Amino acid sequence: MRLTPAERDRVLIASVAAIARRRRERGLALNLPEATALICDEVIEAARDGARLAEAVRRACGVLGPGDVLPGVAEMLPEVAVEAVFDDGTRLAVVPHPITDGPGGPEDLTAPGAPPPAEPVPGESVPPEPEPGALRVLVRNESQVPITVTSHWHFFEANPRLRFDRAAAYGRRLAVPAGQGVRFAPGAVRTVDLVPFGGRRVLVGFAGLVDGELDDPRVREEALRRVRAFGYADVPEPDRDPDRAGRPAAPDGQPDPDDAR
Repeated sequence: MRLTPAERDRVLIASVAAIARRRRERGLALNLPEATALICDEVIEAARDGARLAEAVRRACGVLGPGDVLPGVAEMLPEVAVEAVFDDGTRLAVVPHPITDGPGGPEDLTAPGAPPPAEPVPGESVPPEPEPGALRVLVRNESQVPITVTSHWHFFEANPRLRFDRAAAYGRRLAVPAGQGVRFAPGAVRTVDLVPFGGRRVLVGFAGLVDGELDDPRVREEALRRVRAFGYADVPEPDRDPDRAGRPAAPDGQPDPDDAR
């Protein structure tokens, strides 16, 4: 029997999830891998049942409560992301705050205006202050589903339904620890800090808007043309600030006057 890497991953998830269910039935609190596998398996099985993406995420929220896991596990799982095969194709399902007291999940703690935790919790990654040269941009999610952008994705090429200053974000990524991401709730508006890519600054792949050296003017011009041609949400030309690309992000807790635009 030949399986693709994705199919092998799903078999592994199902195996660990089965172990987790047996241990939970015996009254054992689950550890991090067991809890993660059980939540992922719930999404995969919901997709197999014919559920749509939003319904699969709802089913996975609350499948485990704080009493089902070892101390600290809930804090180490702010979200779980898994690819599942839905009727309309393979989709990435992101389950925010999956370990809750009930179905549906708690209020999105990443929403604008949500108070930060009073102190670090076990397993939490505390990001450093914005790096020199960081740029703060205002982003609006104009879709009806949550969108997550990971740490090293070229933010310029992020989901077409995110509206922000694409030209300013060119050659930049999120200023978050590697492997983490930022979730944009449907209709939400929030600010993010972006930092320039380092190294040789050659990008290939992503969404196909950039293919070559970031600092080549011809590559940049072609990328901006593709943004317009492919219908990516962007800010109107009069709203661009040519000096903004070199402006540092405002310190945490202090408003950036440009974010009011």
